[in-house]
Amino acid sequence: MKKVRLNVFSLLEKVRSRKPVIHHLTNWVTIYDCANVVKVFGASPVMAHAPEEAAQMSAISSALVLNIGTLTKDLVTAMMIAAKSANQKGIPVILDACGAGATALRTDSCLDLINNRRIDIIKGNASEIACLAGEKVMTKGVDSSEVGSDLKKIASKLALKRKCTVVITGKEDIVNNGHKSYIIRNGHPMMDKIVGTGCMAASVIGTFAAVEKDLSFAAASGLVCFEIAAELAVKKALGPGTFKEKIYDCIYNLDEKTLNGMQKVYQ
Repeated sequence: MKKVRLNVFSLLEKVRSRKPVIHHLTNWVTIYDCANVVKVFGASPVMAHAPEEAAQMSAISSALVLNIGTLTKDLVTAMMIAAKSANQKGIPVILDACGAGATALRTDSCLDLINNRRIDIIKGNASEIACLAGEKVMTKGVDSSEVGSDLKKIASKLALKRKCTVVITGKEDIVNNGHKSYIIRNGHPMMDKIVGTGCMAASVIGTFAAVEKDLSFAAASGLVCFEIAAELAVKKALGPGTFKEKIYDCIYNLDEKTLNGMQKVYQ
């Protein structure tokens, strides 16, 4: 692998200038955090879960983020409606497979969405993505369990099969569309000490995908920005509580010099 430099600031500027609407059907535990992170990046979050308005909201949005973290059958129905509308409009659909592999409802719901709608980016931790790729793994609630197989191969396999971009988040992030891969080594262990950073990452990916057609570049750029902000926030924080507070300020103040100097991206 060789280190590369991505022009992530160019996408951040697009987000800030275009202020895209990012429609969410997301996790009730982290919904506030997801809305906030989209807002501080400069975009406009909307959290519309009702089946009666899901199609209309997707039709006026620039990206759709689906997160199965607090799943019900009614929510899956709304996700199907929203994704159909998004597919018709041609905007990217991001699926955060939160807890896939832990229960049949979560796994089957993800597969139903993937099989019946066009999902452009599938995001999850190692065991969630491995489960959707057909590997025999068990997810610990919404936390990743150990996966014995090569994660880069799993990501590529799923991306090629589903004709999408796959994102595996972890100690290092893998972004793969079946033909091109990015490895991102930014971030900090403090991100694992608070609930919500994984869900927030999916929202950030959706925000950047809203302004960039190259979805693997968009996903990688969003993760770089989010995780560099986390590295900066740790330096100002006293612990998990103040870290969460500081990360929003650090996102808001990201600049080109910082992003160019701190990114750790490999191909």
